[in-house]
Amino acid sequence: MAAPRGLLALLLLGATAAAVAGTSPDIKAHVTDVSGKLILSCNMSAPFPAIMGHDWMHGDKILQTDTDSSAFTTYTIEGKREEHSGVYECVYKSSPVIKGQVNISVAPQVMAYKKSEHGNEGDTGVLTCKNPSFPPVNSWVWYKNGHEPIINGTGRYIIKTSGNKTELRILKLSIEEDTGDYHCNATNSQGFGGASVSLRVRSRLAALWPFLGIVAEVLVLVTIIFIYEKRRKPDEVLDDDDGGSAPLKSNATNHKDKNVRQRNAN
Repeated sequence: MAAPRGLLALLLLGATAAAVAGTSPDIKAHVTDVSGKLILSCNMSAPFPAIMGHDWMHGDKILQTDTDSSAFTTYTIEGKREEHSGVYECVYKSSPVIKGQVNISVAPQVMAYKKSEHGNEGDTGVLTCKNPSFPPVNSWVWYKNGHEPIINGTGRYIIKTSGNKTELRILKLSIEEDTGDYHCNATNSQGFGGASVSLRVRSRLAALWPFLGIVAEVLVLVTIIFIYEKRRKPDEVLDDDDGGSAPLKSNATNHKDKNVRQRNAN
């Protein structure tokens, strides 16, 4: 008995789809270190559609483009692997577009936001580390002065972790207990790395010292001006008295001489 036409059409369509899926091109990606350079390569196996060029991309940025029709394409990066980790794509300009992925993976390259942090006694101290490299961090651990790991939620410690960033908060800072060096360690599939942050806790009065210094300078200046004015005024008063007596004496002498002349005339 012959199969219905509709069923036969579905069987043929399924066979065609299976053939296409079985012949989809495969892309082999590699990263090679050569004399301080990183060579990224993609090679697409046959059969594949017509290729009209390639793009190399890192995120949304196009790093290199060409119009070569080859199934093999490369991109060269100057520098160390640790400086250029991440996900790169080789894009084949075909119909449809075919993409391959090249990963440059390294152990965590941990960095502290600030190598030295300062906080006032009684305030909340915040220490932060980040990992800009690929792959992402699997776990973060904080230490103080190389001692036992700091457990989140114990004592005055709160740890907040979000992917490639970690933050240690210390509540009610104490000069005696919290001053010191803290270490943030990260682990991923390639290994581990860490960084250090130095924390210095200042007395609450430390913020007042600049203001008190200004007040002291103003008081000294006012005192100097007051003493100077007090010593200068008596001398000026004496000078004014001396200057006023001379004309009086001269007038009296002139008046006496005038009287004598008048008597002689008479």
